[in-house]
Amino acid sequence: MLKINKFVFNSFYENTFIVWDDESLEAAVIDPGCSDEIEQEEFAYFVSESKLKVKYLILTHAHIDHVLGCNFICNIYRPVFMVPVNEINLLNIAPEQADMFGVELKTIPPPNVLISEDQELNLSNSKLKFLLTPGHTEGEVCIYIEKEKICITGDVLFNEGIGRTDLWGGNYDTLIKSIKEKLLTLPDDVIIYPGHGEESSILHEKQNNPFLKNI
Repeated sequence: MLKINKFVFNSFYENTFIVWDDESLEAAVIDPGCSDEIEQEEFAYFVSESKLKVKYLILTHAHIDHVLGCNFICNIYRPVFMVPVNEINLLNIAPEQADMFGVELKTIPPPNVLISEDQELNLSNSKLKFLLTPGHTEGEVCIYIEKEKICITGDVLFNEGIGRTDLWGGNYDTLIKSIKEKLLTLPDDVIIYPGHGEESSILHEKQNNPFLKNI
């Protein structure tokens, strides 16, 4: 069975997730936002106490608030680092993004794997599927774990909200198209874990999200 834990990190209140198989204890970190020693220690303590083996580091997209902990995770755990193929340019300018917000960030190492939509990742007995959902950025992906009825939606779909489209690579019409075609077609009981804020479900968003009323 797959388990999931959420951390809320950095000044952007970004949700960092770690998912793991409860038998093998193999784990994947998704969108590491830990930005200082206190947050790094909180994360490392959880991993140590849970006896997890961090095998993968996955980005849904490469905006600054979702990548602040990449260097820490890569240096400490040496995971397979996976980034959506069309997010590389954004990842490469992460230090410049950081400067715009008054944050210091060293260059992030290149990924080991470029994610495309036709890929799947096996985390022990669970299969992670990548759904290409551009609009918030050019190449963002959501991570769908069908067996567990979980979808990690990054900054695409929030609890009664959607991602902003006025940053690097944003396009409102593209974002709505992604949500309509890739997320609202998932089963109603799928739980979404967004990049900011609280969890929701596909059904709740169909019924209550003001941005999705007329699509």
